[in-house]
Amino acid sequence: MGTNLTIGKAINAGLRASMEHDPKVLVMGEDVGKLGGVFRVTDGLYKDFGADRVIDTPLAESGIVGTAIGMAMRGYRPVVEIQFDGFFFPAANQTFTQLAKMRRRSAGKLSMPIVMRIPYGGGIGAVEHHSESPEAYFTHTAGLRVVTVANPEDAYWMIQQAIRSDDPVIFLEPKRRYYEKAEVDTAAPIEEATPMGAARVARHGTDATLLAYGPMVKTALQAAEADTDHSIEVVDLRSLSPVDYPTIVESVKRTGRLVIAHEAPLSGGPGGEIAARVTEECFYHLESPVIRVAAFDTPYPQSRLEEHYLPDLDRVLDGVDRAFAY
Repeated sequence: MGTNLTIGKAINAGLRASMEHDPKVLVMGEDVGKLGGVFRVTDGLYKDFGADRVIDTPLAESGIVGTAIGMAMRGYRPVVEIQFDGFFFPAANQTFTQLAKMRRRSAGKLSMPIVMRIPYGGGIGAVEHHSESPEAYFTHTAGLRVVTVANPEDAYWMIQQAIRSDDPVIFLEPKRRYYEKAEVDTAAPIEEATPMGAARVARHGTDATLLAYGPMVKTALQAAEADTDHSIEVVDLRSLSPVDYPTIVESVKRTGRLVIAHEAPLSGGPGGEIAARVTEECFYHLESPVIRVAAFDTPYPQSRLEEHYLPDLDRVLDGVDRAFAY
């Protein structure tokens, strides 16, 4: 029998399991200690593992990531929390010019087993710097693995897989889904979990493939259920870099249509690269162009406009209709 967990609690349980498994794992970030994080994802870890392994840092993201890089060089496995997506940018230099390049720069002599947890995306009524989708910056940078979760089971297992990775992992957490609940078999061995880099067919179908990740997976599943005229297959991408193209290509070759939905802005978003690759590999199987459903190419708006800004069920269904219009 599984344990009923929210996504937030599942990440907490995964962090706890990793810290119990390996004494070199430590957590650091703003308010992650006594407060337990602004979303309470690290709640209770400070009490049980102490201030040496759950470290409250100053409000200095560049310093947090730079310190984590130094710790990784000394054999630790730091898990860094960036409090909100928009707070990442002061740490961009450390991430893009040091963290991502250190293994290659040292000819493989240094690994960078660092996980950077970032709550991302909108839907909580917050403003810019608190509701952004910066995943394209990370996927464009060679040397970083980029993953995101859409359900508690993946949250529990993928945070542990990320921590065990010797590569730096950007672990994107859909903050508006933190409180989604599901059963998680926490007693299963980690070796039986779906690999971190694999996509997942969340719903089987035959007429079109609807690809989503993170917060949009739930919306995609709702769209597939709402469209009673077609059989829609929903693929949860899970890993944004590297992308599991074999799973996507296999699905598209069967269905002949692909709709990609994400919260990130349309231009330069992850959907553009996937659309190009799928067009290259599935050109003679496509019944229509690849359709993208995304946020607008504007800065994140005031909270009263975010329901208009974020792609919702109606916009995803409109994308599906456009795919079938050809």
